[in-house]
Amino acid sequence: MKAGTFDRRGMLSWLGGSAATVALAACGSAAKAKSYPVQFSDAEWKKRLTAEQYYILRKKGTEPPFTSVLLKEHRTGTFLCAADGNPLFSSSTKYDSRTGWPSFWQPIPNAVAYSTDFETGLPRKEVHCARCGGHLGHVFNDGPKPTGKRFCMNGDALTFKAA
Repeated sequence: MKAGTFDRRGMLSWLGGSAATVALAACGSAAKAKSYPVQFSDAEWKKRLTAEQYYILRKKGTEPPFTSVLLKEHRTGTFLCAADGNPLFSSSTKYDSRTGWPSFWQPIPNAVAYSTDFETGLPRKEVHCARCGGHLGHVFNDGPKPTGKRFCMNGDALTFKAA
């Protein structure tokens, strides 16, 4: 191969190296564990949560769409973290996103924390409970006014307290 030319093998090598660099950078940022005020051992979380709650909140799982009883919750009240009872969302910010998961356009101030996950290959903004770090879901920029946000939450990560 002449200097200054790129063949298919060279291009694939370059793309592979670039992808590896991005993956390693993502792993490095994910490895930095944040400390949360409410902490328990993995065994204690398993005792405190149902199997579904544990899978979602502690293992970053996702429930099947349209399975949450909270989709049809329309009373006035507050949606709480199922792991520690932290108030997360007011019912006044809930809306039907037609995605199959409870959705909100805004959390209660200081109730949630954020990180970036790369599990789909593309960066997504992950939403956590600010007190226990439990995985709640993701936030997207396709929601309604006034924020334009869609906080797409797993119903099994939440409980509801009527006003």
